[in-house]
Amino acid sequence: MSIDRLRRFIGDMTSLVGGAWQDKDEAAIVEVGQKLLGELVSHDDWLPESMAKVPAHGYAQNLLWCDPFERFCVVSFVWAPGAVTPVHDHQMWGMVGMLRGSETSLHFAPDPETGALKPGVLNALKPGDVEVLSPAEGDIHQVTNALTDQGSISIHVYGGNIGAVRRHTFDVKTGEPKLFVSGYTNKEQPNLWDRSAEVRAQS
Repeated sequence: MSIDRLRRFIGDMTSLVGGAWQDKDEAAIVEVGQKLLGELVSHDDWLPESMAKVPAHGYAQNLLWCDPFERFCVVSFVWAPGAVTPVHDHQMWGMVGMLRGSETSLHFAPDPETGALKPGVLNALKPGDVEVLSPAEGDIHQVTNALTDQGSISIHVYGGNIGAVRRHTFDVKTGEPKLFVSGYTNKEQPNLWDRSAEVRAQS
């Protein structure tokens, strides 16, 4: 297993946000970024095993990379069988690419009269699929591992340092938000930059 694909993806995303960031052109970032992410998750041969361990329950949110200026981050979400998130938002653009297994994303929107959250579109993601999330278009959703007998893995790219952002979970019946900061599960990140083995091989 080689981490080269992840390294190239991070380089491409860094070039992308570096060009579009000056204009705050979220649409351009997402348009190109979802193609880059789609290419990354169409290959299941690059994610380090340490970032792919299925937890006993719930899910692990592993930071793979955060841009030094916090313009974007890359995270592996590893889902236990049947795991489900609270209904939540993101406070920034995001892209979710399915690497292994399957998950569903159920979107919600507030009822203008009662404030209660009403379920809307249900997206089912399979390996290679990419879903885009945008606060401007409504990014409140609930995610579930569609598989009850095995883990699933999705790769998330966000327009900031998602683990250090104040965002919300929601009471569906009332629409009442509750602040939370997700953090990350892993304490160590993959070493993207040790290319010594390939350099030695070229000698």
